[in-house]
Amino acid sequence: MSLVSTLVVLLFCGWGAILLVYRRRLLRLWREPVLAAPVLIIESDDWGPGPASHVAALDRLIELLARHRDASGQAAVMTIGAVLAIADTAAIRAGEISCYRRQRLCDSDGAAMREALLAGHARGVLALQLHGMEHYWPQSLLTVARRDVEVRDWLETAAGSDTERLPSALQSRWTDVTTLPSRPLPEAEIRAAVAEEVACFEASFGARPLVAVPPTFVWTEQVERAWAEAGVRVIITPGRRLTGRDHAGQPGGCDRDILNGECGASGVRYLVRDLYFEPALGHRPERLCDELARHFALGRPALIETHRFNFTGEQAETAYAALETLLEQARARWPGLRFMSAEALAAGQATGAEWLVRDRARRLEVWLRRAARIDRLRKLAWSSGLALLAWALLAVLGAWRRGGEQG
Repeated sequence: MSLVSTLVVLLFCGWGAILLVYRRRLLRLWREPVLAAPVLIIESDDWGPGPASHVAALDRLIELLARHRDASGQAAVMTIGAVLAIADTAAIRAGEISCYRRQRLCDSDGAAMREALLAGHARGVLALQLHGMEHYWPQSLLTVARRDVEVRDWLETAAGSDTERLPSALQSRWTDVTTLPSRPLPEAEIRAAVAEEVACFEASFGARPLVAVPPTFVWTEQVERAWAEAGVRVIITPGRRLTGRDHAGQPGGCDRDILNGECGASGVRYLVRDLYFEPALGHRPERLCDELARHFALGRPALIETHRFNFTGEQAETAYAALETLLEQARARWPGLRFMSAEALAAGQATGAEWLVRDRARRLEVWLRRAARIDRLRKLAWSSGLALLAWALLAVLGAWRRGGEQG
């Protein structure tokens, strides 16, 4: 065998070794649905029992969303991560923080917010999702409050709805943060809490939740299984499952990474929310539109996270204007833009909606672009020359697609 032949064989063996190492990740990327149309979903968490000003803010959002429609006539959709109860801080103070008391959305005190949410849902601009009974584990809240001045101050002065003021670790619902690192909750307590929050959701909105959003994106397989048994079909994720809080109180304990459309062991379907739009923190629509472009080029939906505090705090006017600008710019930049709920997106991925790409050549093109986003694989591909082959194939596929469109 000549030297050239030997080098060629070694080159192909090297390429094969790289592909073998990354075969599972590449296969998952191939199976991930490819969207033919750009899909944009605004996801807003933390709405629940609160003051009249929160109801007014939600009413204003409903009107704003209704003004923007896609090419099919569908209004812009904001999914609502509903918090179903808040701490009854007055009752807790009266009991000297010895027993937890709550105010629920399904009770009479939550009627105004509940009616606003249902009105937005009826108009097709709000999609109701389960965020949790509370935005914390109640027993953790009480235990920490007995020794932590900051948390005790919150219970003694807050109205119960502004959970954003609590320490970050305490805002996780599905892990015991009385000490750090956090500890798993007993499965029996998880099942009881899931049954309770699902029943409260149904009492509030007339139907069981189909979509769940874990508070702070910390949850476990046990929580997931309990949700699935209660009827939840979709879980919103950040692209990985984090199971607890570490020594520093940061989310950690990742036990799996996640791609859009994948299913968990309990049968739930995952969606990935990895774009962030918090105008109150200085996020601008122009920057977000550039991130949307990258998502759409990879055939992925854009699930955009935003929170209630943007529209109820001091920067509310800035947030309304930024959201209006975002929707205007997105519609102008992508005429084929589609608005839908996370539930509709997951259902379409499962059943093969018309807005999914089926053409294998187009899917191959997107798959190559997705693979190029794997940092270490990209470096190995360039150092070995495999990237040149991939880009040549991309060029051929792109030319073929453009020729077909012109024809």
